[in-house]
Formats: sequence, C-alpha cells, structure tokens
Amino acid sequence: MTIGITMGDPAGVGPEIIVKALADMSPADLARTVVFGNLPTLEAARAATGANIIFGTGGAHVIDLPIEGAPLPWGKLDPVAGDAAFRFIEAAVRAAQAGTISCIVTAPINKEALNAAGHHYDGHTGMLTSLTGAKGAFMLLASERLKVIHVSTHVALKDAIARALPTRIIATIRAGDAHLRRLGFDNPRIAVAGINPHCGEGGLFGTEDDDHIAPAVAAARAEGINVVGPISADTVFHRAYTGGFDLVVAQYHDQGHIPIKLVAFDTAVNVSLGLPIDRTSVDHGTAFDIAGKGIANHLNLHEAIAYARKLGEGKNQ
Repeated sequence: MTIGITMGDPAGVGPEIIVKALADMSPADLARTVVFGNLPTLEAARAATGANIIFGTGGAHVIDLPIEGAPLPWGKLDPVAGDAAFRFIEAAVRAAQAGTISCIVTAPINKEALNAAGHHYDGHTGMLTSLTGAKGAFMLLASERLKVIHVSTHVALKDAIARALPTRIIATIRAGDAHLRRLGFDNPRIAVAGINPHCGEGGLFGTEDDDHIAPAVAAARAEGINVVGPISADTVFHRAYTGGFDLVVAQYHDQGHIPIKLVAFDTAVNVSLGLPIDRTSVDHGTAFDIAGKGIANHLNLHEAIAYARKLGEGKNQ
C-alpha cells in the first residue's frame, strides 16, 4: 500500500526530514511513497541537506502544489506557508478517502501560521476531523515500550478535568483496545491513569477518580476489554514501561506526553484514532531555529513512516 507524506510548514524542518527519509528508503518503499508538497521547496531542502534523492521518474513521486514565492525563507512565520501546509493536508486527505493512499504521514505544521492564513484549527487532529467529517479523534503516542492514548489533548487543564467523563473515557478505552488488536495484540492490557494525586485518596484530593473514572473502567470491563484502573499516574507509566501494560489511558495532554517524551523523545509516533482514514505523524514541531541548516534529525519521521506501513498491513489483514 502507498503512503502519503505531507510536507508540513514549508519554512520549517519538514522538507528537510522528508528528503532525508526518502534518501534512506529502498527502491521498493520509495515506489510506495508519495509526497504532497512543493517541488521547489523540496529541491531547496535537498540542497540544504545534501540528500541523495531525485524527484520524478526513477525517484520520489511528488504531488506538486504551488506556493507563491517558493522556496520561502527558512524559519520565518508566514501565512503563505500556513496556507500551503493546509493545502498539502487537504490533498492527502482526499487521496486517502479515494483509496489511492493507505495512510497519511504528516510532517510538522506551525499552528500560528496556519491560523494566520485563516485556517482556524488547534492542529492536525482538529483539521483532519473537520476535513473528514468525523465526530472526533483520539491522540495516541506510540513507542516500542510505552503507548499512551489521551482522553483530551489541546485544551486548558481545567477544561480537561471537566471533559474526563465516563462516556469519553469509555470511548478512549475502546479506541485504544481496537487499535492494538489491529496491530496484532490478542488481548491488550490497558491501564487507566487517575486524574488526582493518588487517585484522590478516597475523596481527600478530589472525587473525579471515584465518580467518573472507576465507573468507566467497570463499564469497559463489562464489555470484555482487559482494562484496570484508575491507577495513580505517578506509578502507572513506569509499570507500563517495564512491561506491565500494553497501553495507558492518560486523562489529559501533559499527563501522557511528559512520560513518553522522557523515554522516547526521538522515536514516539503520534497516531490519530477514530478517523475514517489513517494518519501518523512526527511528535515534534517545525523547529524554525534550525530550519534550512540541514541538521534536523529525521529519525522520528522514519518511525512514523514505519508505523504507517504497519497500519497498512493491519488494514489488509
């Protein structure tokens, strides 16, 4: 199955990590890859990195979308770049919906540039939800030894606590369980993190764990899902990392992001669940401070591409 890579913000490191990743691919994998981006920008990235890759016949396939003034200056916030990033993603979504690609792999975008261009989204997930007409999506961060799915992500902490309701928690558990089964886990072991210190200590530090999380876990267990919790967040991630669980359900953005970025900063892959299409992504930003210098590390993109191919295999099965 062919995967589609979106170039991300043209002024960021996306073009550079893409050309490096393409240069590392085997001819067979290169033939199963298409980039949704801008050819002059990719050519500039090739020059900056010295990557051994050609575009077109015998090389990497590019869906070339125009950008006025391309290549744009590296590392500069620009609404033109924000609009281009949106158009790359929109084109890839339509290709995924048409079945011409099996999964979208997204290079980083700049949210400020995106919104300055009039595309008012909180990031890739909100954009993909809107473009596909999905009701919502879940963010999963995956690494070799730790996987985390989030009940909420890009909201204020006080709003995240308010969103940690049984219906959303159950839906998150189901999404995580279905995803791992698709990857070949027969009976995924899922742990749900508590939201208060020590899960509230019987109401001393809050009642949300007893009132919302515990009933959601019980309901999911009644459906046959192998899930336990709530478990205090200061221990559950260590237990998962050392092999006790296959997946942790985190209640909010930083609760899940901090542990996985500590143990797998360069390799964790961002995966969107709950959409009618598949999408993986690097778990880093546009790095404007080093864009155009040819030094951006493309290891995380390698991992996102490998995960996308794995999802394609699961879809075929």
